[in-house]
Amino acid sequence: MANSIKTKNSLVALALAATALAFGVADVNAQTSNSKTPLTIVVPYTPGSGADTIARVIAEPLQKKLDQAIVVENRVGASGNIGTYSVARATPDGNTVLFAANTIVLNVGLFKNPGYDPITSFAPIMEIATGHMALAVKNDLAANNVQELVALAKARPGTINYASPGRGTPHHLAMELLKTSSGTQMVHVPYSGLAKSISDLVGGHVDAMFVGLHSIMPLAEAKKVKVLGVGASKRVSSSPNLPTIAEQGLPNFEVEAWFGMLAPAGTPAPIVERLNIAMNEVMKDPQVIAALERQGLDLVGGKPERLAKLLTDDLKTWLKVIKDAGIETE
Repeated sequence: MANSIKTKNSLVALALAATALAFGVADVNAQTSNSKTPLTIVVPYTPGSGADTIARVIAEPLQKKLDQAIVVENRVGASGNIGTYSVARATPDGNTVLFAANTIVLNVGLFKNPGYDPITSFAPIMEIATGHMALAVKNDLAANNVQELVALAKARPGTINYASPGRGTPHHLAMELLKTSSGTQMVHVPYSGLAKSISDLVGGHVDAMFVGLHSIMPLAEAKKVKVLGVGASKRVSSSPNLPTIAEQGLPNFEVEAWFGMLAPAGTPAPIVERLNIAMNEVMKDPQVIAALERQGLDLVGGKPERLAKLLTDDLKTWLKVIKDAGIETE
């Protein structure tokens, strides 16, 4: 009788264990399998912006990879803080992600309380692409390379001015980094948008500015401006004859714009992995590659750890630049 009870107890224990295992597997599958709930990609910038364009390029092929409906939603305001904050506060179930740009790091130094921390409020998924910032000057400025611009600025401190599409923009901070790296003084002329600032550079009303390489090269080729260098870690394949700023006397100078995907902190690792794998597959799509290259972007991809390191490194760099320059937007 005792043996019979032991056997029954053993069978019950095995059954319970099997049931628990089954629920455990089901739970993992629930975290990683296709969902009837749409995946919302929050873009904290206006429709038609660079980030919005890229997000919509990747949405359709990502939808096919995940077998899950995708909605691209623009939640704009406060230089991207409103949409970014909303994702930081979202349920970490893998159904809401953020399409971020490097402004997520800049805003921490520019705003007293953006409502999130770029390191602790998010789980990195993948760095998607980078865009290159170039240093351009008006045609009649007596500088044909970075060394000559630096020499000119040192000889005439406070007389060289530079444009940006607004205070605290990446274009503004790139020049502040150039100033601190070279020990020069130049005067900031903020505009209310990129188009007018470029127009005034072409017209010779301002001396210099940082701007996207893809946007400025056609003007340089038309001899309307001079491009002195690119703020990349190495020469850009689309403009191989254009030297980097780093190789012109300012070592380690980098001012690249980047785009990446983040989930709310606490999102389970299997979900992050599933999204990362799918995104890396999307980055191999010829149509995606062609579309992003037309935007002047280099595709990146890779593991979440790459984006995590980028966030940490960028935060350290730009917080110092913003502090040294005394910049605040609030």
